[in-house]
Order: sequence, then structure tokens, then C-alpha cells
Amino acid sequence: MSTPIHRTSTRQSAAVLTSAQQRREGSRTGSTAARSTEHALLAMQSRAGNRATTAAVQRARDTARDPARDTERDRAAENGGATAGAKKNYRDRIAALLDRFKKNLEPIDTFIKGFQTPTNAAFTQQAAVSANEGLKHSTAASGTSAASGNLLTEAAGTVVSGMDAYKNMKGAKKHETGANHHTAKKRAKTKGADAVVGAANSGSYSAAIAKEVTKVQKAADAAVASEASGIASASIGAIKGMRSAFRVGGAAGKYRQIKKLGDPHVVQAGSLARLNESREQAGWAAAEAYVALDAYWAHDGPERLELVSEAIDAAWDAMGEARNAAETLQHAERDVEKLSTVQGYAKKKQLTKMGKETVSGGGESTKAAAGIVTAVAAGTVGLASNPVGWGLAGAGAGLVLGVTMYKALRAATKRYEEVHHPERWAPKGETPAEAASRKESLQHALKFWKKVSKGERQAMAREIYALAAGPDISGSGSTTAEMRESARSLLIALKSGPAKHKLEPEAWVETLNDPAKTGNWIQEIAEQLASG
Repeated sequence: MSTPIHRTSTRQSAAVLTSAQQRREGSRTGSTAARSTEHALLAMQSRAGNRATTAAVQRARDTARDPARDTERDRAAENGGATAGAKKNYRDRIAALLDRFKKNLEPIDTFIKGFQTPTNAAFTQQAAVSANEGLKHSTAASGTSAASGNLLTEAAGTVVSGMDAYKNMKGAKKHETGANHHTAKKRAKTKGADAVVGAANSGSYSAAIAKEVTKVQKAADAAVASEASGIASASIGAIKGMRSAFRVGGAAGKYRQIKKLGDPHVVQAGSLARLNESREQAGWAAAEAYVALDAYWAHDGPERLELVSEAIDAAWDAMGEARNAAETLQHAERDVEKLSTVQGYAKKKQLTKMGKETVSGGGESTKAAAGIVTAVAAGTVGLASNPVGWGLAGAGAGLVLGVTMYKALRAATKRYEEVHHPERWAPKGETPAEAASRKESLQHALKFWKKVSKGERQAMAREIYALAAGPDISGSGSTTAEMRESARSLLIALKSGPAKHKLEPEAWVETLNDPAKTGNWIQEIAEQLASG
């Protein structure tokens, strides 16, 4: 049984706000209606944040008590009987629970970062200008609630990232070469960096909590706490801004490499011309064979039947070659269109990533500047009521919120299409699932904790693999050598080449032609399309 949750944070926040309001009413009996509205808004923010956090915790506990998962665990233990396997299953369940818990908290975290924190900063500025002690205490209480919610989300994310990094490090060691090795190694680096940044960010939120608590308690070291919080916020903002800059650089590098490949219609023009010439020659040969057949039909000699039989065989063979040449040309033309489409998609993904990371990095850098202003204001009386700090904080939060909302909307749209139009991105040869109704699709779109498994990116990854794979892979046998080489050049541009897989070129080509590794390759390509 899970330990009952004691909702102390809600009562404490309510108590603090009530105490602040009582002090304000006792000392300032002539407060205006506008100030009462401000205090009510701050109280509502604190209580809404605490209640939403409690609900998220409860949902995570319900997930932990999922009987279906318990049944799966028991069945795995009965069948396996190995202690290591049981530990692995237990670790995976903990990671899944924490990940679900984090994703349940993310909407709350977005609300706090995008609305509550900037609003608190504005009210703090107003309280400093008007010397309103009651408003100062109310904003400090609301700020404590906000920073606590941020800390809870960040701490959960840090643990999940650390566990993912460890899991993928083991995967990279297990698969010493190939697509599995590269995918696991890249994820380990990314998740490891996420864990480090998350730990630093957790420290920043802890400093923010300490700052707000000292304000509530009117502690003598409030200025020192504010200065420390400002420095921590500036530092983590600078780190995130630099990380976004590196990601922009990685995406830009991929974009340049893909662009260097050139337009497939131009690159493959010579190959298509040769195929077209072969088709024309095969067509002329077929026409000549039929002319010869007509001539033998008109022959009156005793060998007429034998000559006609040979002419029919020759005409039949010529027609088969002409048909094959035409089909080869048509297949090559379709492959050129496919390669052009996937190259365009790959470039678009990198441009989109550059845009998102630039805006996000700009927001984090702006928040870092706000942290510096806060630190300076804490130690300089003249800057105590300077509006620059909260203005920068609001601008930075707005930029980050914009990127977050864009990602959320895009993900929801993809989840909707995944179930409402399953035939759109279904693999070739696979019967699409039955389309869900509009209501069911909307419900699925709102499940923000679920990832898209059958979307455009996965479909593009399958197309790239089909073009680059060898003749032993189903659907790739008719691909020309020139087209296959171009598709493999695209893989190298996407950082999935032999060097990244720790393989010699020949061995790398063999993995592309291995049907058992098809799934690994498609997953690898999908990962590289999304990353910089």
C-alpha cells in the first residue's frame, strides 16, 4: 500500500497567506479594492498550484497500483525465475512511474513558469514601489509555492534522466557496434546532460524557495538569500542558453551536410538518362522483333513454321526486356521523388530544431539576465524597485512558454492524426488499424504523456532505410546502385555512418542488408531526424 499523502503544503500556504492578510488588515485599514484583488489572485495561484500538484501525485500513485502491471511483473517472475531479471523489471517500473509522474507535473510546471512566476515578479515590483508589506508577504508566499512546484518537477525529471542515462550506457556497452550502439550512446549522453542540468536547476529552485521563505519570515538575511538566488538563476540560465547554442550548431551542421548532397533530381539525372536510353533501346529491339515476326509469317518456305516459332520467342523476350526496362525507369523515378521528399523533410526538421532552440535559448539567456539584475538589486538599495528584473523575467518566461506551447500543440496534433488517420503513415504491406472517432481521437491527443509511435517521422525513417538498404530487404531489391549510394550518403549526413557505428564501411553495408536489424535501423534513423 502506498503511504498516504499529507497535504501540508496547502495548509501552510493558506496559513501564510491568511497571516499576511491579517497583518495587512491590522496595519492598513484603508487598503484599496485593487490590492485586495491582487492578494486574491496570488492566493488563488498558490492554492491552484498546490492542489494540481497533489492531484498529479495521486495519479502517479494510482499508476503505481495498476493491477495489470502487477500481473505482468508476477508473470515475468514466474517465467524467468532470475533475480537479475526481477530487479531489472522493478527498476523499469520505477523509471516508468517517475516518468509518468514527471509528465503529469509538466502542465503545472508550464503554468508556473509561464504565468505564476512572471505575475509574482510584477507584484513584487509593485510592492517594492508602494512599500506595501502585506503585498510583499503575499507574493513571497505565492513565490514559495511556485518554486516548490518547479523543484518537484525538476527533481523527478533529474532522477528519470539519470536512470535513462545509466540504462543507455549499459546498452551502449552491450551493443559494441551498429545502430543499437550509436542510438544508446547518443541517448546516454543526452540524458546524462539532462540529469546534470536538472540537478543544477533543482539547486536554483531550492535557492528560490529559500529566498521567498526569508521574505515571508522577514529574516535579516533576506538580501543575501535574494542575491544567492539571483546568481543561481543566472548561472542555470546561462548553462541552458549555451546548451541550446550547441544544439543549434549541431542542427546547422546536419543541415549543411544534407544540403551538400544536392537536389536528387539533378544528382540522379545522369542515371535516369541512362535508364531511359536502355528503355528506348529495348523498345526498338521489341519493335524490330515484331517486324521480323511479320516477315516470317509472310515466308512460304518449308522452314516457315520453325522460323515463326523462333521469331515469336525472340519477340516475347524483347517485349519482356522492354517491359523490365520501363519498370526499372519508373521505379527509379519514384525513388528520386522519395529521396527528394525525405531530404526536404530532414532539412525542415533541422531548421525547425534550430528555430525552437534559438527561441528557447534566447528565453533562457533573458532569464539569466533577469537573475543578474535580481542579484544586483538585492545588494543595491537604488535598484530595489527597478522594473528591469521582472521585465526580463517575464520576457524570458514568455519565450520559453511559447516554445513549450508549440511543442505541446504539435505533439497533440500528431497524436490525433495517429489514431484518426492511421492509414496516412502506416507501413507498406501492413493493414492500418481502424480509425478512431473524432471524440476518441481528441481524447488520445490530450494524453500528453504518450509518445507518437506511427507518425510522419517514423514513416520518413522507413523510406530512407528502404532506399539505403540492400537487395535482401523486402521492397529494396529494385533500387539502383546510384540511388542506394545517394541514400547512404544521406545516412552519413544524418550522423548514422560507419564511423558513428564503429564499423568498417563493408560491415556497415552488411548491417543495412540484414533483415534482422531492420527495426534497429528505422529507430536509429528516426532518432537522427529529430536530433541535431
